[in-house]
Amino acid sequence: MALLRNWGLTLGKRAGRPVARLEKDSDDPEVLRLKGAAAAADWAVVREVLEARPESEGRTDLLWTVCDTAGVEKWITGVAEAEPGAALPRLVAGLRHVSWGWDARTSARAKDVSREQFEVFHERLRTAERWLYEAAEIEPGWASPWYCLQISGRGLEVGAEVARRRFEATVRRAPHHLEAHQQQLQQVCQKWGGSHEEMHAFARASMLNAPGGTLLGQLVAVAHLEEWLSLDSGPDAAYIRRPEVAASLNEAADHSYRHPDFVRRNGWVQVLNSFAMAFSLAGDHEGARECFRATEGRVSEFPWSYLNGSDPVAVYRELRSAAGR
Repeated sequence: MALLRNWGLTLGKRAGRPVARLEKDSDDPEVLRLKGAAAAADWAVVREVLEARPESEGRTDLLWTVCDTAGVEKWITGVAEAEPGAALPRLVAGLRHVSWGWDARTSARAKDVSREQFEVFHERLRTAERWLYEAAEIEPGWASPWYCLQISGRGLEVGAEVARRRFEATVRRAPHHLEAHQQQLQQVCQKWGGSHEEMHAFARASMLNAPGGTLLGQLVAVAHLEEWLSLDSGPDAAYIRRPEVAASLNEAADHSYRHPDFVRRNGWVQVLNSFAMAFSLAGDHEGARECFRATEGRVSEFPWSYLNGSDPVAVYRELRSAAGR
């Protein structure tokens, strides 16, 4: 896999160029409050913050803030059991067990994960699914439980048909749910049993079926990055620099962040960073410069972690310089 070969990179400062910084916690002031409450087992504050944020306005990020906090599993099940008719503690318990399960599995390749790790992984995911189905039953209009079931389902290898039904259940409730579409894109990509053709078709159809200005244009960029990642050194660069890839990226950009109806809403930074990386690898410096300029130095961990997991900001700076921004 080619990473940063022969870019002729420059790290010098340019006048007027914003300092690159990793955007943490979506720059949301409520996140720090939520992190502290989750670590302190303060359910009253956790509930207050989550209930104040509708699902359509970025609740997913807040849920992950709670559920990626170590130790939440020690107290959240007790809260859920004490509130038998409440969906929110069940949703949090479910997603925490999803996150906790992936902690046990780690991000290693399957061949490098022990049988004991897989057993713990699957046990936690099965527990997660029980909580999530209960939450979905109590609040049938919520998209979040179904989104979380998409993630647990991939870990449990529920199969393409069940995965598709869970995705459809999510988008019936929230048609343009970015994170749900991101999960389904992973589900249909080659490394999870799908194919490049299915992945690209899903990404483009999702983008075109959404209103102009959609964040779902990101799916097209990520699909090209996924295929690039799957290839060996040499074929990877040949693929990403094909004229048809550039045309596909520009079509998606026109329907997404270049569209007059585009607004900066939750997720926009990652969308622009994804296009910046894709255009950079494709050799389209003009397209990359446009994205780097729009990010104003805000760096999302994904997708730069594909190139440098330990320092996403460094690779952002290098490719920004290479693009002449």
